[in-house]
Amino acid sequence: MSDNDPFTDFDLNDPELPKRIKQKAMQSGGYPYEKKLDKDTYWDELGALHRELVKLQASIQESGERIAIVFEGRDAAGKGGTIKRFLEHLNPRTNRIVALPKPSDRERGEWYFQRYVSHLPSAGESALFDRSWYNRAGVEPVMGFSTPEQTQHFLSEAPRFEQMLVDDGIHFFKFWLDMGREMQIKRFHDRRHDPLKVWKLSPIDLKALGQWDEYTAARDAMLEATDTPYAPWTVIRANDKRRLRLNVMRTVLLQLDYKDKDLKAIGEIDPQIVLSVKQYLAL
Repeated sequence: MSDNDPFTDFDLNDPELPKRIKQKAMQSGGYPYEKKLDKDTYWDELGALHRELVKLQASIQESGERIAIVFEGRDAAGKGGTIKRFLEHLNPRTNRIVALPKPSDRERGEWYFQRYVSHLPSAGESALFDRSWYNRAGVEPVMGFSTPEQTQHFLSEAPRFEQMLVDDGIHFFKFWLDMGREMQIKRFHDRRHDPLKVWKLSPIDLKALGQWDEYTAARDAMLEATDTPYAPWTVIRANDKRRLRLNVMRTVLLQLDYKDKDLKAIGEIDPQIVLSVKQYLAL
């Protein structure tokens, strides 16, 4: 971190989170709410959405439709927790989490998208990607795991790859989970000092603390190059994980047709935290 960086003197190993970070975390990055959604409202709305997801599951199993959902965002943005809540009451045999490790030596010699293809959903299935092929546009270039030429090639190829998925009938969703800097610091600190969460904190996460601006530039280039009419990004501000999870579920449910769909139970998307790429980049 530079000398002018407000987080230069932040010590992740100090059990006490600095007050200046704690106070700014929720509204960091321009988040529009001061507090989390209250628990009672969250659980009521979550239950209704879970019931709708069970209906959707039954419908696609009957019709043979396929759903693929990509979750991307900075480390600690809430990807894993959102996927867990999404799938909480669904059949794990037909609703899968795809979270691939770093590629093997053999996979590094393949077509870049190749190792992801075998994880795409079959008839009646949903596949939720906890990070995806978009590693090539974010963590890989920032961490020096890919060359600028490889990243540019990916940015031109990804829309064509996704066009094939959509043309083949897959219902395809892409979510970018946006988070303020102080909130990321707070979540890293929580992980560091919680013995049940410390495994979530990787060396790459720690290195990312000093590369906020590099990730921002990579993110903006990725969103601009790969937001298309047939595979648009949905940006969701993620400082409050409760609102995040509800709005991910609503976005999916509202865009799909299924038997006995209950629009009142689904509710409305929050326009203050759910944005198109054009809206997001204009902030």
